[in-house]
Amino acid sequence: MTWLGLEGHDAIVDRFRGTLRAGRLASSYLFVGPEGCGKRSFALRLAQSLLCEQAASAEGGAAELSPCGQCEGCQQVLAGTHPDVLSVAKPEDKKDIPVKLLIGDPEHRGREGLCHDLSLKPFRGDRRIAILDDADFLNEEGANCLLKTLEEPPPRSVLILVGTSAEKQLPTIRSRCQIVHFRPLPVDVASRLLVSTGVAGSLEQAEPLARCAEGSLTRASILADESLWKFRGELFGSLAHLPSGAVRFSKAITSCVESVGKEAPLRRARATLLVNFAIEYYHRLMRAHVAAESGTALNEDGNDPDLARAVEAGLGNWQGDVEAITRAVDRCLEAGSHVERNANLATLVECWISDLVELSRQKAVC
Repeated sequence: MTWLGLEGHDAIVDRFRGTLRAGRLASSYLFVGPEGCGKRSFALRLAQSLLCEQAASAEGGAAELSPCGQCEGCQQVLAGTHPDVLSVAKPEDKKDIPVKLLIGDPEHRGREGLCHDLSLKPFRGDRRIAILDDADFLNEEGANCLLKTLEEPPPRSVLILVGTSAEKQLPTIRSRCQIVHFRPLPVDVASRLLVSTGVAGSLEQAEPLARCAEGSLTRASILADESLWKFRGELFGSLAHLPSGAVRFSKAITSCVESVGKEAPLRRARATLLVNFAIEYYHRLMRAHVAAESGTALNEDGNDPDLARAVEAGLGNWQGDVEAITRAVDRCLEAGSHVERNANLATLVECWISDLVELSRQKAVC
């Protein structure tokens, strides 16, 4: 079923319909799920449904989540100009959501920002709706700024936080929000959307991207870059043959990171993606070892020949030591956390690959 152009979230649509029919819409929600699966789009369409002027006057009101799309309220939500829909996201040049976006700068503290604006009476509709994107990037101070709004929500207000994982939010946030879990888009749905949006020219091109991106349209769009897709295969091959060529490998990763430009946010995003490629490789290698030990076939790589070849090449190097592979995954996760903390990328990459080489050598000695 497609709801207002969105696919893959039928159960969540039904959940909100039931909530609205029962008159139990919460004041705060935390939308969590993979990046690029439609969480923010869902939040905007929910806002459109709640603020549709035609639906408000019809039998059943907004409970059916069927906005007309034609009234001025719908048009303003779609255009991003509705005075009762507020939106905040992390600026590209910041590592966290600035506190001033939530409660105003020091000179206007409590008189500006998302929390203040949400407390105002509705201008056009009968409620105020705030969407806080990038909730994963709320630091402790920012999260604490939201506490009063979460504990004492303004009348007729809805606050929607959008993130990737509930675990990335402070307990004070999680305990005060209704958590809505979004699943990755099915491969067939993601493939169709990649074609319809022009990211891929055909379903044959789109399916490997959708499968590799695990249902994330954002990640699939990034992977559509042919040079990046080629480097992904080279990265898998290098990981499969560590420790040979480790210095060259480190330089190649650094060069790939620097190729996106001089802006730090772009470089961090590229570094994070490459670390995730490595995690993908080790996870698949781990599953291959478990499958080999149990005598079962692993048929997950049929549409990803680069990964399949690298996993086959790497099997002998690790000799079934799942614990050692787990340590490699942990080191990759640590490298990803260092990227988020703005570590020097060239030094980070050198140390990361050096440690993976050492893990591989320790295994070889064993």
